[in-house]
Amino acid sequence: MRAPVLALAAAVVVGTSGAPAPLTAHAARRAAAPAAPVPCPKARAPQVERSPRPTPPPSVPLHRTVGGPALATPALVAPAGAPAPPPVTATSWLVADLDTGAVLGGCGPHEYATPASVQKLLLTATALPKLDPKQTVTVTHEDLDIAPGSSAVGLVEGGRYTVETVFLGLLLQSGNEAANVLARLIGGPDGAAGGVRAMNAEARRLGALQTHAVTPSGLDGPGQFTSAYDLALIARVCFADPTFRRYTLTEQARIPDQPALRRKGFQIQNENQLVYRYPGALGGKTGFTDYARHTYVGAAQRGGRRLVVTLLGAEPRPMRGWEQGAALLDWGFSLPRDASVGRLVAPGETAANGAPVASPTAGAPVTPEPRAVAAHRAVPSGWAATWPFAAVAAAVAGLLAAVLLRRRRRRA
Repeated sequence: MRAPVLALAAAVVVGTSGAPAPLTAHAARRAAAPAAPVPCPKARAPQVERSPRPTPPPSVPLHRTVGGPALATPALVAPAGAPAPPPVTATSWLVADLDTGAVLGGCGPHEYATPASVQKLLLTATALPKLDPKQTVTVTHEDLDIAPGSSAVGLVEGGRYTVETVFLGLLLQSGNEAANVLARLIGGPDGAAGGVRAMNAEARRLGALQTHAVTPSGLDGPGQFTSAYDLALIARVCFADPTFRRYTLTEQARIPDQPALRRKGFQIQNENQLVYRYPGALGGKTGFTDYARHTYVGAAQRGGRRLVVTLLGAEPRPMRGWEQGAALLDWGFSLPRDASVGRLVAPGETAANGAPVASPTAGAPVTPEPRAVAAHRAVPSGWAATWPFAAVAAAVAGLLAAVLLRRRRRRA
């Protein structure tokens, strides 16, 4: 059975000998016509009572084409000739290469959806470079202002914890109070509200133009949205940081005792089952709210490739979010290394309206950030910076002098 793809037909047909043969005029017109959108493969999910879906902002055409025009579809986009991706319950998803930035495929990659706790990755991308992991912080009463019954790691008012412990509580146990602490630390005089503004500024810098944060934790708020493509941009920045990679692969951590408060410490575990059950797992983040349903970001490495999967709006049956992510990762690893339907833009490459930012060299392609950058030794100023040129000049002068001397000897 022919696998569904979203691509333009080739302008040749294969004859009985197997060699390309010219198209008839009628066949050429049919081949030139755009292919009909291919529905996303869907798994049957059980009926559940869902909260009313928030109204997304108006669609901006340029925002939907960030990363390539093929991504501007609510349907399936996959490389020509690729096998059909596995059916999942997620309303949208995307698979991309963390190192090259190539988008391998997706379903509605630029469709708006609510993020739930995968939004904590945007908070991490914003806060991680700004905070010292060894810094000790004190939890305030305002930090504990989270929705009753929502995800918490168990930090206590007046407790003193290192920034690293707070990050582990954020990423392993999805602590909403940990999100408030980190947002307050980077928010300046405006506290957590300033931290949310910093998150939105970071999203714009990354080119995640369909992402708008209202809460630092991902707890639902009016006007809070993201997309599968934007999540991949955010995840790529996170996985480029070795500290994040260490945090997100941590299986267990300890929340320390608080002697002054007579509170004993306790152990927490990583909630992301991909870490335990998927060979080559690099970590990721889970999420759930009534509005968002299940959301997921996961990454893994295999055969020298590092892929990331993002999915939104999933139901946990017949497969849980991380299992749907694992199935899509398997599909991505099955594709050729040069497979692509678009790319993840580099930070700063896209303007706020979605238009490309002019590069220093007109027409030059923007190169994705490599996994590791070789160190370059700075060139010293002054005489030390110019000595190679002086040495060359001296050598040339010496050679000319030798030639003239030989000529004089011959004339003599």
